[in-house]
Amino acid sequence: MKNKILVTGGAGYIGTHTCIALHEAGYEIVVYDNLSNSSREAINRVSTLIGQPIEFIEGDIRDAESLKQVFLSHHFFGVIHFAGLKAVGESVAKPLMYYNNNVSGTITLLEIMAKFNVKNLVFSSSATVYGDPESLPIDENSPRSCTNPYGQSKLTVEHILEDLAVSDDSWNLIPLRYFNPVGAHPSGQIGEDPNDIPNNLMPYISQVAVGKLAKLNIFGNDYQTIDGTGVRDFIHVTDLAQGHVAALNYLERQVAPVGFLPINLGTGKGTSVLELVTAFSKVSGQPIPYQFADRRAGDIASCYASADKAKNLLEWQAKLSITEMCQDSWRWQSMNPNGYTVT
Repeated sequence: MKNKILVTGGAGYIGTHTCIALHEAGYEIVVYDNLSNSSREAINRVSTLIGQPIEFIEGDIRDAESLKQVFLSHHFFGVIHFAGLKAVGESVAKPLMYYNNNVSGTITLLEIMAKFNVKNLVFSSSATVYGDPESLPIDENSPRSCTNPYGQSKLTVEHILEDLAVSDDSWNLIPLRYFNPVGAHPSGQIGEDPNDIPNNLMPYISQVAVGKLAKLNIFGNDYQTIDGTGVRDFIHVTDLAQGHVAALNYLERQVAPVGFLPINLGTGKGTSVLELVTAFSKVSGQPIPYQFADRRAGDIASCYASADKAKNLLEWQAKLSITEMCQDSWRWQSMNPNGYTVT
């Protein structure tokens, strides 16, 4: 058994898939999650998939005393920090809630980590920190700016991590800047289970395909792209999960601290909204009715990664295709039309 890892927000979409990847790589895991946007059923299913129970602690990252008890009970090599609110629209409506949870919560976590001398952190960041990119593909040195409080909360945490690395050179801080995670575990047992109406494109498409939603709104068809719709770098969530394992493996190999080391996780390829809709319809055999709507404020035309740094440093690259992303999303959605809700 390799080192023990604390996974905050480990009951969420990316967290559950990463727990499986960590287990398969030999890591021991402890999940800490307040279940505000996730489900205990997700943890139960992960336990079934890996064939053993997961140590799960219900708690909030803003609760210093609860976190302290967790660190007193375990000797961690490091933390993978997923716990955070993530809906762009909600962040615009409720900015204080986002800064409180995403920024204040991370500060509390870092303070407890420092107290227990746990200095390895893999942070769930986002390509939203790049704002509207000046050039494509986007590499890690691209300028950072944000168009909404969600993205700003991620960028603020990155600034905190940068300052922390300058103040104390014993820290290893890797923010992984995700592009657009989609897909589900190939078993169909775990996947993305949004509350209410989905904010992200793939679960919206899959809920239209399964008949839960009548049609897809495509925001904008007049962008300077291949077909006028927005272009994004979609990455399979299981590839993304392997990126976290690769980041931990990288930290285990280091003899000197790495400080602040941001790394993109993407495929390096852009796919338009219409291309994704067509691919999903082909895989599922279901029509995906859609209508065009006005562009949304803050949306950008194209966004895709340069993933060279991940390949060179972490020895990681995305392997799964758009077709496989659609197949796994459809398997999850069709097997679980109501997500983790047992009816």
